[in-house]
Amino acid sequence: MPHRPLISPGRSWYETTAGARPEYPQLSGDTRVDVAIVGGGFTGLSAAAHLAQTGASVALVDANRFGEGASGRNGGQLGTGQRAWPEELEAELGFSRAKALFDLGEEAKQHLLDFAVTHGIDIDYMPGQLSVAHKERLVSHYRAHADIMRHRFDYPHITFMDREETAERLGSARYFGGTRDTGTGHIHPLKLVLGTARVAAEAGARLHERTKAILIEADGGKVRVTTGRGTISADKCLIATNAYGGRLEPTMASHLMPIGSFIGATVPLPAESPVLPGGESVDDSRFVVRYFRKTMDGRLLFGGREVYSRADPKDIKAQIRRQIVEVYPFLSEVEITHAWGGYVAITFPRRPFVREVMPNVIAAGGYSGHGVMLANFMGKLYAETVSGNRERLKLFEDLKIPVFPGGQLFRHALTFLALNWFALRDRF
Repeated sequence: MPHRPLISPGRSWYETTAGARPEYPQLSGDTRVDVAIVGGGFTGLSAAAHLAQTGASVALVDANRFGEGASGRNGGQLGTGQRAWPEELEAELGFSRAKALFDLGEEAKQHLLDFAVTHGIDIDYMPGQLSVAHKERLVSHYRAHADIMRHRFDYPHITFMDREETAERLGSARYFGGTRDTGTGHIHPLKLVLGTARVAAEAGARLHERTKAILIEADGGKVRVTTGRGTISADKCLIATNAYGGRLEPTMASHLMPIGSFIGATVPLPAESPVLPGGESVDDSRFVVRYFRKTMDGRLLFGGREVYSRADPKDIKAQIRRQIVEVYPFLSEVEITHAWGGYVAITFPRRPFVREVMPNVIAAGGYSGHGVMLANFMGKLYAETVSGNRERLKLFEDLKIPVFPGGQLFRHALTFLALNWFALRDRF
């Protein structure tokens, strides 16, 4: 299991454009706080900020620099609701629970945007998202989804697009139809990470980079986090390592699977380019989702080359270019200035994993590609739990998330075969 970010040669476009990046000290010696947090991505930093603002003492450690995991290297799309469509959740969980989860997702979206405005974090927000069908037979599902969202879940911002409108909004005839969501958008994720860290530090949270947790123990109503540079004793602990936890905590590790996802950024496209004239982000219907968007300065960010093993592709730019050309053949010669990758964590049903894995220790992760919005909000929900209100976090704790099959010895091989079989199905 990887412990470090998967970093391609060169820096990500996010790193190049994020602006000043303060460094936080390594932990030095032993300390005592109310809450210990392991993991400095969206969830951990959000929890640290909200807890510190209530007056709780907090110490957070991350093995690397903040934002070097999925939180600072992802596609930047917010999405709407949960990873699964609300009607899919309703079929399994019933309307009340599906609606409650959808409403939490909507609150998460608004909270992220409000948090950025309140604290002066420039996240480069751009509105709009297109979800498109790569197979003609799927178009009817998108049409039905738009109706269900409007009439059953009181969400009027999603409208159906036929093939002609889809081609016009994409600047490509590659897809067969889909939906347009004007109630969401996309952001610069690393700017949000760095801004949240600033808010947490200003509120009094003790933040420590380059401090790897090697053991978490719970005994006698207390928690002890051991690192290579000292220990943190606390009343409670949040594990927010997501895909980067390795075997630090075995229950979380058995429920999450890290997968590699890769993104390329082009030079700014000409003002007259037909690519995404409305500035929306895009996700498609493949199991191995392709996602792309334009930045504020007109670059195309294109992602989706996933691997289900620890091996890096030898040439990320070539892989990404092939996918870009499938959608935009006229960009066959466009310069790709940045290419990078990172691990995200999925669960078997593609729903978040939230559990109390030992007394007073909660683990949260497995956002399955929907973490820009949900991971931040999970930190807020955890802070609510520490303050005595666990009701909303429990909506996620009650989700049934099975372990990946095969145990530690065979789970990677079995999952590799299964996920690649789904990827093969995308082609037919």
